[in-house]
Amino acid sequence: MTLTGEVAVQAAIRQLETICGRDVGRGIGPLVDAARGGLAAAAESIAGHRAPHLALLTGFFVPGAEPPAAETDGPLGVATLAAGLSSVAVPVRVVTDELCADAVRVACRAAGAPEDLAVDLLALQGRTEVANTLDAWRTCSPPVSHAVAVERVGPAEDGVPRNMRGRDISANTAPLHLLFQSGGHRSIGIGDGGNELGMGSLPRWLVAQAIDQGEKIGCTVAADHLVVCGVSNWGAWALLAALALLRPAWRDPLVASLQPDLAQRVLEVTVAEGPAVDGVLGRQEPSVDGLAATAHSAVLEKILAVVEGCPPGEEAP
Repeated sequence: MTLTGEVAVQAAIRQLETICGRDVGRGIGPLVDAARGGLAAAAESIAGHRAPHLALLTGFFVPGAEPPAAETDGPLGVATLAAGLSSVAVPVRVVTDELCADAVRVACRAAGAPEDLAVDLLALQGRTEVANTLDAWRTCSPPVSHAVAVERVGPAEDGVPRNMRGRDISANTAPLHLLFQSGGHRSIGIGDGGNELGMGSLPRWLVAQAIDQGEKIGCTVAADHLVVCGVSNWGAWALLAALALLRPAWRDPLVASLQPDLAQRVLEVTVAEGPAVDGVLGRQEPSVDGLAATAHSAVLEKILAVVEGCPPGEEAP
């Protein structure tokens, strides 16, 4: 890639970070600013790895929803990553817990991920399973190089995972954070509310100041690279788009996984068959974080416009 090409790609990735970082009313602007540059660093870490193998962590169960189910934010982004990366022969595995497993599997299938996609499933009291899962990550070929958490809650200062209302949700949350922070791989956190894995990279005072009940809910688990966004699915989409820019040979297959009509279909199928619910509204309907599907399609269209407007460079040797 020429110097001019590198400059253009970096500028495009900054645009992607701005698009996915739009505040939808949570007050995350200061967190987005503090994490700026995280998208480029995360994408470069993957694109520059000789043998990337990604473990994709997600699933946020909403016990008070009708019906109780995983929320639509997270599984949809992970499904896009899983399908896109698999299409360019990058091995992936999906990691979730038993309460969110059906929604995550349905989303991945609808997105076009391989039928034999590896799924690491932890029970709610799954601490004894963590060692076995980590052993599998380290001994598979190639070993897991990156753990990417998309809208996955992590423990607050008191060790308790909490939702945006400050409620203790440990009874419905397996300890996936023990996998994320174990070492032996790079960690990438993608979140939108302050209580997700990776947010521990930010100063506690900043989360407390910016987010309602931030001092109580702020996750203490840090990440090597953090992407803060308006909706976590947007961050996953932006990461895939950044990889399409950094690895020209991957561009067309990754762009194919970012089409708005495909995202709409994945959302509808996951809600109906998962089932899955809107985490803000608490209802089984095709929306994410209280935003209609058209709002998410508009974000995807902007992401695609950035990729299409950046001339492909030469593949790095």
